[in-house]
Amino acid sequence: MTVRDDGTPMSESDFVVVVDGTEIDASWVSESPETRRALADALPVEGRAARWGDELYFDVPVDVDLEPNARAEVEPGTVAYWPQGNALCLFWGPTPASTGSEPRAASPVNVVARLDDITPLSDLPGGAGATVRFVEY
Repeated sequence: MTVRDDGTPMSESDFVVVVDGTEIDASWVSESPETRRALADALPVEGRAARWGDELYFDVPVDVDLEPNARAEVEPGTVAYWPQGNALCLFWGPTPASTGSEPRAASPVNVVARLDDITPLSDLPGGAGATVRFVEY
């Protein structure tokens, strides 16, 4: 059985990200606990996402400061909160701020989750936005 950091049981995935009707399972990570808690309390959230390279981001009703381990360079499949824009970001490849193939945010982000599969994001047409919805199981 998989358990959360606080010892409570959870499913293999903690929530679902829906991008233009395609569901992607996602799991919380413990890297940014204050941000994670604020986002979990705000679920479900939905918005029209803008695309910035291989990143989608959209406004969420959360206001959290940078956490101590915030960073700009992240791994593909990272879900992060961008405090400068009160936005949730989905990363799957290089952005205009990247210096290589790794995703890089415009400025540091609080990492909150991982997507189980980035293939649906890679299949988005270039420059396209998307409707994104985060829902609990």
